[in-house]
Amino acid sequence: MTPFGQKMRSLRDAKGVTQKQMADALGVSGAYLSALEHGNRGRPGSGMIMQICDYFGLIWDDSEELKRLARLSHPRVTVDTAGMSPRATELANELADCIGSLDEQTLQWILDEIRAHKGSALTVRHVPHAQ
Repeated sequence: MTPFGQKMRSLRDAKGVTQKQMADALGVSGAYLSALEHGNRGRPGSGMIMQICDYFGLIWDDSEELKRLARLSHPRVTVDTAGMSPRATELANELADCIGSLDEQTLQWILDEIRAHKGSALTVRHVPHAQ
């Protein structure tokens, strides 16, 4: 399941509707909605995301959160490290090799570290001092 699928399922459960009911209301097949929820389909398009937001009555921050989760929910990611440092290529390959065996706590720690770095990279670029 993707982060988008997990959020959509929780919204659906909170509203008390089945996949079939939601699919009918959105004009898509139940199979498509199930595949989207379980991460067996790629990210939904922006039109589908807006339909889902409308269906659940999501506005402002809630709508933006669903869009963000959709961006982060492609189930088959390709990382192109061409032109990057050898360490970047090593990291991408190590992560690809072991991601399936990492527990939730470790995955959260990695996400927190990356997000903390992204936040600090927007304000201050740290360059190690040469010794």
